[in-house]
Amino acid sequence: MNTSAYTYYRNGAAGEWAYRNNLEAFQRYTARPRVLRDNSKIESTFTTSILGHNFSAPFYISPCARGALANERAELGLVEGAYQGDILYIPSDFSSLPLKELAAARPANGSQVMWQQVYLDASNDTATKAHFKEIEESGARAIVFTVDSAGPGVRQRAQRYSAGSADADYSAFTWQYYQKLQNFTRLPVVIKGIQTVEDAKMAVKYKAPAIVLSNHGGRNFDASPSGFEVALEIHQEAPEIFKQIEVYADGGVRYGSDVLKLLALGVRAVGLGRPFMYANAYGTEGVAKAVELLKAEIASDAAHLGLSSLKEIGPQYFKWTPNNWYS
Repeated sequence: MNTSAYTYYRNGAAGEWAYRNNLEAFQRYTARPRVLRDNSKIESTFTTSILGHNFSAPFYISPCARGALANERAELGLVEGAYQGDILYIPSDFSSLPLKELAAARPANGSQVMWQQVYLDASNDTATKAHFKEIEESGARAIVFTVDSAGPGVRQRAQRYSAGSADADYSAFTWQYYQKLQNFTRLPVVIKGIQTVEDAKMAVKYKAPAIVLSNHGGRNFDASPSGFEVALEIHQEAPEIFKQIEVYADGGVRYGSDVLKLLALGVRAVGLGRPFMYANAYGTEGVAKAVELLKAEIASDAAHLGLSSLKEIGPQYFKWTPNNWYS
């Protein structure tokens, strides 16, 4: 990738503290490994149900824009690599390829489940309804409504390298607007961008089918918490939420142990964006290889943690008092 294209994927908001914190927050919490546990079948326990659809692992490809910056086939490698790895892919509303081409890249038998992320204009219900209809006709099984872009992002690295930015305008979204959206479509509308336990409770109140704990990859607000920190806050203050609603999380996930820490708190599935966008520089083969590598890391780390099955994971396997290694 050239410098400008790489910068578009890599950049974060302002001084990029939130970007770095997404990566570093995981390292503040250590494991409590158990030994002498039979882990010989750990790899067979990865199957995960996400909104009623079964996948081979508890992670998915998060929505990220402009796949063509890494590969001339744009998002086709992400569609095909996700299918080969049997994981969920959620295309961005700002994908390089139109929705129809992404849908056409799936197997004709309809066996591949994909969702669709959206950015919306609260003042134009007509356009929103038309877009939702297009998404339904594409065969997507859910709509992911991004709510963590409440205004223009301050992305100084992007400005320095003329990388451009898919900036949002200021937002008129409300919980009542979300309630209205649910009546625009027969598909479940997942809320992406929850950053506090209070808003997780609001999502339950407004009957969201699922939420994504996310700070937009640290790209919008440089004081925002990582998805992992939000999951920890929910675990400490309202753990019942993990049973009331499906909770997913993304942000800074790079290793198998990162995935396990989120699953231990109660997160059902974990999203990765940048790692798969970089892998897509090698197209389908690269994306499929990244899926394979992460599955292998999760299996190895789960075995060292003392798990016989991934379904056994829980908060007892980690120490939730942060260490001061990185202070």
